Amino acid sequence: MALLQRLRRLVLGPPPASTVGSRRPTSTPPPEAGQEDRLRTRLVADPNDARSFGALAEIVRRRAGEAPGDDPLSAPADPEERQRAADLAVWSLAEELAGSPKAWFPLIELARLSVEDDREGALRRLATAAERDPSGKALTEGLAVLREAGLPVEALGLGVGHWRVREQDPAVGRQLVLAALEAERPAEARHHLDALRLHPNESAVRSLRDELEPAVERAERRVSE
Repeated sequence: MALLQRLRRLVLGPPPASTVGSRRPTSTPPPEAGQEDRLRTRLVADPNDARSFGALAEIVRRRAGEAPGDDPLSAPADPEERQRAADLAVWSLAEELAGSPKAWFPLIELARLSVEDDREGALRRLATAAERDPSGKALTEGLAVLREAGLPVEALGLGVGHWRVREQDPAVGRQLVLAALEAERPAEARHHLDALRLHPNESAVRSLRDELEPAVERAERRVSE
């Protein structure tokens, strides 16, 4: 409980203190305070600004591993504890931003942090992110998160349920082909590769087919041998 309260203070800032009968503070804010305010303003306007989120996440991660005030003994000493504190700080930030109905990137980050311990929760977050983003960027990122976690079958389930090949970034199709190959489903990989022909960006599709066709052919040969 104490750790969560401290992380909330790190992410949201301390509650305002009464100034009645007190002197004006003489200390200056830390140099990164202005940068943090600017990043938060950008993310309020666009919670899917990945660059601003990454920069702000780095600030809260670093702060989570530091001691508050001048007490170095209160800083997490164990490296794993510091990592958990940093992850919790980023979790709090992403959770705060994910409340916007147009936010999908924070949901991707929440899924990335939770996929090992809460697979079902991560899948729900990725599905919601995909539904919030018609361009397919969120779906592409979500499929990559699942593949990186060693869950290609789950990636296929997410992709098949949300991919609109004619309307979305063809990178979605690339992730699906790779997930099918990792799941040792060459027939499904071929199906997704062929489905890319429906996308209107012929140049992008041609490039993806040149990249993926050899891998699909190798997988098909292994099955037929």
